[in-house]
Amino acid sequence: MLSMGPEPIDPGADIGHVHLKVADLERALEFYCGVLGFELQQRYGDEAAFVSAGGYHHHIGLNTWHSKGGSPPPPGSTGLFHFAIRYPTRAALAGALDRLRRAGVELSGASDHGVSEALYLSDPDGNGIELYWDRPREEWPAPQPGQKVEMYTRPLDLGGLLAELGA
Repeated sequence: MLSMGPEPIDPGADIGHVHLKVADLERALEFYCGVLGFELQQRYGDEAAFVSAGGYHHHIGLNTWHSKGGSPPPPGSTGLFHFAIRYPTRAALAGALDRLRRAGVELSGASDHGVSEALYLSDPDGNGIELYWDRPREEWPAPQPGQKVEMYTRPLDLGGLLAELGA
């Protein structure tokens, strides 16, 4: 049985980056840089690349070291369900949705979780991605007794989200 320690993790801890195995580095860069808009920070030939937002050293590492020409894991196997990219505002998430639509990328889902709004999709290698923004804490639903947060899953109004762009 898992034993929970008495001390919680430092509240300043966060998830720094994700490193993904991909089958084709060029295809992955076309998606992460060309579609999502990340910037290439460094590249190691046709084996690895590091991309980020805002000039950070890297938010996403892409490599073919153990996966060049490979296929996605089959359904029913363990591994990454998805990783999440947080946008600073609802308008920024709307801009991401607009980019996806213009690139012909289909969503696998779109949800309002009360605390956040999220878009779900897969990259060309089948890695799950969540694009989301967090609502301000004062707008979060009131939690039930005994819970610290109240989340739910309801359909996200994509038209309402795109209206953030004012077009």
